[in-house]
Amino acid sequence: MTITASLILFAVTWFMVFFIILPLRVTSQAEAGHVEPGTPRSAPSGYVVAKKARLTTLVAIIVWGLLVAIITSNIITIRDIDVMGHMDPAPRIN
Repeated sequence: MTITASLILFAVTWFMVFFIILPLRVTSQAEAGHVEPGTPRSAPSGYVVAKKARLTTLVAIIVWGLLVAIITSNIITIRDIDVMGHMDPAPRIN
């Protein structure tokens, strides 16, 4: 796995984990008891994106490390997920 591929894998993993963690434990303004004028009642009451970004980074590093270990150890290869048979080792000549 190249450095560029591992960086791209980390970026994709980070954003996937971020979008999973982002809606967790959200308290709306209606639940908090104070709705700011001009905002919907369902708007978040607190700004916790920085805390969730740090948590995302920690979780993403763990998930990314597992993915890199699986890819570099050849436990799962591209031929294992080739369901259409396009990676046939013997090319067909017509």
